[in-house]
Amino acid sequence: MNRVIVSFLFFIGIAVSSCTTSKSVVSQNADLSKYEYASIINNDTYHIPAQLMEYEIQLFDAVEGSRLKLVNDMRINELTSAQQSKLLMVKYGIDVTEEETIVTVNFIDYLTSRPIASCRGAYTTLGLSVHADIRGAIKRVAKQIAETFPK
Repeated sequence: MNRVIVSFLFFIGIAVSSCTTSKSVVSQNADLSKYEYASIINNDTYHIPAQLMEYEIQLFDAVEGSRLKLVNDMRINELTSAQQSKLLMVKYGIDVTEEETIVTVNFIDYLTSRPIASCRGAYTTLGLSVHADIRGAIKRVAKQIAETFPK
């Protein structure tokens, strides 16, 4: 009986702790409907450790899950001026602590360098699994991106 209570409390603790905040912040003056393209700023993609590549793939998938079309950063100059005015640069970051993992994806207007939107996904397993925390945070930020830039 005592073991059941301890297990129940443990799972309640995990459920409560995984309720970290995920949110999006959008500039008050931004018209998100005008943006059609996104280019992920080169974060040294091919120089990161191989074991982290799966997370980068998931982040690219998260952006592709929105209405934004991905454009390779090496091909931006091939876009017309009109297309460049509809382009957002994407910069992401991952912060892993003992308490939680936070994935932030920022969207910056290509022509003005003005931050337009920031999507944040947070998740925690109370330090039980860093990989599960990262995957959970990426899923949550993907949901925020899809809600911010719906198809």
